[in-house]
Amino acid sequence: MLSSNDAALIADHAFDADLEGWLHPAQQALIIDRGWLRMLAPRAVGGFELPLPEVVRLEESIARVDGSMGWTVTLCAGAGWFGGFLAPRLAREILATPKVCLAGSGAPTGYADREGEGWRIDGLWDYASGAPMATHFTFNAMLRENGQPLLDAAGEPRIQAFVVPAALVEIVPRWRSIGLRATASHAYRVSGKWVHADHGFEIDPARACSDGPLYRFPFLAFAFVTLAANVAGMAHHFVALAEECIGHRRNRFGGQGEPLIEVPAVRAALDGARSALAGVRERFYARLDATWAQVAEGAAVSEEDAAQMQALAMEWVNASRRAVDALYPYCGLYAAREDSPVNRVWRDFHTASQHALLLPFACSGQTATEPL
Repeated sequence: MLSSNDAALIADHAFDADLEGWLHPAQQALIIDRGWLRMLAPRAVGGFELPLPEVVRLEESIARVDGSMGWTVTLCAGAGWFGGFLAPRLAREILATPKVCLAGSGAPTGYADREGEGWRIDGLWDYASGAPMATHFTFNAMLRENGQPLLDAAGEPRIQAFVVPAALVEIVPRWRSIGLRATASHAYRVSGKWVHADHGFEIDPARACSDGPLYRFPFLAFAFVTLAANVAGMAHHFVALAEECIGHRRNRFGGQGEPLIEVPAVRAALDGARSALAGVRERFYARLDATWAQVAEGAAVSEEDAAQMQALAMEWVNASRRAVDALYPYCGLYAAREDSPVNRVWRDFHTASQHALLLPFACSGQTATEPL
């Protein structure tokens, strides 16, 4: 879990980071010093390979303090998880990089043309959270040979993941979202750069190069639980700040102008939001802990278990949406001020919850088809 000293440091610099559009140097140093970007990478190649439930709880606790910090750690540490699917020699080389940080995008908005023992890469990708501190970038690209798409067994274009050093990448600074400003989730371009075939990899438990339980956990379920914990962490922060806002307001429609927080409907909204979030959170972690225990014992995650994990993650996200949207109207114009903490958290929450994976219908058993 996050220590009180680390939480204080993160909080102290959150306003300036949001204003500047990138994490404060002290926040960046904390991320590196704590090794948070290595926590999901294989131990054998220089990572920490921590249990997934421990990682998710840490990511949630960071997001409870600052959404941009939590999101950056989660997305960049998640890219470090790809080390379990890379050739060990390359993974070891990457993890040996000073202040290593992997950033990237899942959308297949580029091409990889076969050339000799490798691929010639061309493309532009969006939303690389943590781009300014990235030492390496990951992305998905459509494969081609002699200008023609390579097809899979179903006749669909083949898509493969790649990792390349930052020296081959041009950052395109166009992150202008209302929230998560300090994640600096800029676009990036690779223009005609060649990489060896070893830089391509598949995110599939059957193709993992490391045999730890982390790399037997299905990617989609992994993505859902880490993103949901961030969104819920931001919602928890918002509820706490909303109560503070409401506590300073008066009910202008009450006969005696009583404190707004004492109005039964308002108190019920606050208590209901907290209760709903706490209830889903408890069931979410119970399921995650149980699923992880099975994987740690050598079992595979069944499709049913993965679907249940995904559904609980989305239930937590949707409960977070309801809590934030229910309480915001009671917070007054102060919550609309761009320089207020409650507004920053509101902006961060509504930006994070727009992630393509977190469409509201996902908890119904359907999944998003838009690239992550």
